[in-house]
Amino acid sequence: MSEWIYFIDPPRTEFASTMNASEVAAFQAHFERFERLLADGVLILAGPTTGVDNIGVAVFEAEDEAAAQAVVDADPVVAAGIATARLYPFRVSLLRGRD
Repeated sequence: MSEWIYFIDPPRTEFASTMNASEVAAFQAHFERFERLLADGVLILAGPTTGVDNIGVAVFEAEDEAAAQAVVDADPVVAAGIATARLYPFRVSLLRGRD
């Protein structure tokens, strides 16, 4: 398995405090999906930056780049066109609680 990181770029600054109802619903589905990926052992960590720029960050495992891209493409906020995503190969070098 390889590790991957993707950044979820919202459509505007201060996004978290200005979401409309459809954006809230999409991000709820996004969060629920991350909960499933975590339970399945795929997701390593996820969360947003706080402040004016609410960029999401997710680190996960996938077999290869095609499988990693499929994870990103299936993200409800990406699939709905609400946010864009940037995917990169990644290596978790240090993580508390992990040898």
